[in-house]
Amino acid sequence: MATLQDIVLSAAINILSALVFLVLFAILRLQPFNDRVYFPKWYLKGLRTSPAQSGVFANFVNLDWRSYIKFWTWVPDALRMPELELIDHAGLDSAVYLRIYLLGLKIFVPVTLLAWSVLVPVHWTNSTLKLSDVTFSDIDKLSISNVPIGSQRFWTHTVMAYAFTFWTCYTLQKEYAKIAEMRLHYISSERRRPDQFTVLVRNIPPDTDESVGECVEHFFLVNHPDHYLTHQVVCNANRLADLVKQKKSKQNWLDYYQLKYSRNPSNRPMKKTGFLGLFGEKVDAIDYQTAEIETLTKEIDAERGKVINDPKSIMPASFVSFKSRWGAAVCAQTQQSRDPTIWLTEWAPEPRDVYWENLAIPFVSLTIRRLIIGVAFFFLTFFFMIPITMVQTMASIEGLEKRASFLKGVIEVPFIKSFIQGVLPGLALKIFLIFLPTILMIMSKFEGFLSISALERRSASRYYLFNFVNVFLGSIIAGAAFEQLNTFIHQSANDIPKIIGVAIPMKATFFITYIMVDGWAGVAGEVLRLKPLIIFHLKNFFLVKTEKDREEAMDPGSLGFNTGEPQIQLYFLLGLVYAVVTPLLLPFILIFFGLAYVVFRHQIINVYNQEYESSAAFWPDVHGRIVCALVISQLFLMGLLSTKEAALSTPLLIALPVLTIWFHLFCKGRYEPAFIRYPLQEAMMKDTLERARDPKVNLKAYLQNAYIHPVFKNSDNDEDADDEKFTGETELVPTKRQSRRNTPAPSKVSGGSSP
Repeated sequence: MATLQDIVLSAAINILSALVFLVLFAILRLQPFNDRVYFPKWYLKGLRTSPAQSGVFANFVNLDWRSYIKFWTWVPDALRMPELELIDHAGLDSAVYLRIYLLGLKIFVPVTLLAWSVLVPVHWTNSTLKLSDVTFSDIDKLSISNVPIGSQRFWTHTVMAYAFTFWTCYTLQKEYAKIAEMRLHYISSERRRPDQFTVLVRNIPPDTDESVGECVEHFFLVNHPDHYLTHQVVCNANRLADLVKQKKSKQNWLDYYQLKYSRNPSNRPMKKTGFLGLFGEKVDAIDYQTAEIETLTKEIDAERGKVINDPKSIMPASFVSFKSRWGAAVCAQTQQSRDPTIWLTEWAPEPRDVYWENLAIPFVSLTIRRLIIGVAFFFLTFFFMIPITMVQTMASIEGLEKRASFLKGVIEVPFIKSFIQGVLPGLALKIFLIFLPTILMIMSKFEGFLSISALERRSASRYYLFNFVNVFLGSIIAGAAFEQLNTFIHQSANDIPKIIGVAIPMKATFFITYIMVDGWAGVAGEVLRLKPLIIFHLKNFFLVKTEKDREEAMDPGSLGFNTGEPQIQLYFLLGLVYAVVTPLLLPFILIFFGLAYVVFRHQIINVYNQEYESSAAFWPDVHGRIVCALVISQLFLMGLLSTKEAALSTPLLIALPVLTIWFHLFCKGRYEPAFIRYPLQEAMMKDTLERARDPKVNLKAYLQNAYIHPVFKNSDNDEDADDEKFTGETELVPTKRQSRRNTPAPSKVSGGSSP
């Protein structure tokens, strides 16, 4: 169990690590040859072409000594940009993501001040732990464990629980209202985008007389005659995309070998043709890669022709575009057929948000896929608890002495002992969870979600659940039971719940070490961008020949909602749970929220290039998880006080979860519709304004190729945009159908659509 000395050592190590990362970043960012690593967003926007614009630079090293004196100015620079300008610069998603950190500060600053002024004196002025048989440290004297059983002081915890709940709910409600208003304003004021006019239609019923494209055109000309504009059927181009990706990789290798040969013409580069270039026949590298590229080019041409001409490559899905936002909103938010399982419509993601591989998954298989992943995630979550528990027990003094008795002499050295108890548990858990986000994202992709934003939200929800079960519950239950094992054995079964009630608050020391490793040093390491820095310079040396190559070598990255948001939610959970139980943990969380806000604001302004813009569609998930953490903290406190025999104060806590759930339902009904539906009034207003400002806009040319698969966009097979302006006249319904079962009148025209 970590002592005060262990926590101080851990804090010193992590603060020192964070300072080293921040100082290295402040120096490296000033060097001209690192400019594209630390300011890639400005290059991608075309607002920065050379590091020389920022000061007096040599070719590689910054020779302006004055810039080193003011190396810390990146902090005020990150905070200086107003929120409205930030939204215009980086998008609403990025601005609202930053508000999650601000929300943490808004909630926990008052909570910390109140908890330390009221609860810490209540806990400290007792001697319960000294008179008990359990293992404890000086830190535990600041927790609820130090309050004697049946004490009247538990009324203080009840009152504080109500105060913290009401303040958290008030802050959440204000933030939800603000972000809902920001979303509606952003949607009404943003520039024209293809997804504002487009609906994704799935599970199109097969027709023996018509192709999928003809069937879509016929259906929407019949049922949306005044608003339908054009459509783009979905094709299965996954194999074609794989071939294009392979060709790009081969081209990169060819560029590398050609650049290498140009630097040393006397030595022709060679390579082995076997696995990873380690085995097989040794051949001329340039000739080999050239032949591979020629072969792939032929395969790509053949596959492209197959996708275009083979009806089996066309999926029963289509992107359908309308003449107005109003028409698209009506279609996306209504049922299209008397059979609710066909002609399913939803808002189309913006083109860069579409995850094209999953569009080829048959709709009927989605339910089975999600069932399989649900079962797989259940086993992943609960079986993962076994190795996490083993790691936690081994990352303790007792665990190491038991499994490596020959190290006992080294372990007992004060510094080593403090390091093991204050740093190693949090570090071990952090390392053990490195590959989890990748696993969860693969599972989300298998489920068949059609947009990157939906994939990240799904992965984030699973990551949060995993953290709750394994990191939170697993660490508390397994760690507390392990530390108090001797007491468990020698007490009667009736006393075990009381022992758990005392032991669980003591696990706060583990979470403090985890927060310092993950939330302090980890966040400071994010701004350093060590991995992108190394990769950029390797690419720049071996592959870059032109400015375009140099731009492609930049890796700005993105916020990573699927990994960042669950991390934040874990800190919300820990803060709300331990606010009443162990207030000592709260300042560590405040430092995380403050540091993370500054770091990620800088990254959003200068580095990250978002893959998509969902207009803060993720906020209902954020709000719901914070409310969930609040309810968990209330139930946790009820269970804890019940073991403390606080018979009078505990029943009063029953109302808290009920009130909190009611609050959540109120917010869900009041604000969530702004995030899942588009008001027809707003759509009509925006359409009217656009027609007044630009009455000659050619929407058909703008939308016709917006949702073509990326592998076709640069090919010669793309159709030229139709320059004819649409009119408001109702067209005759084109069809090849012999039966009139679903057609009210015969057609005089027949048309089609190519993929």
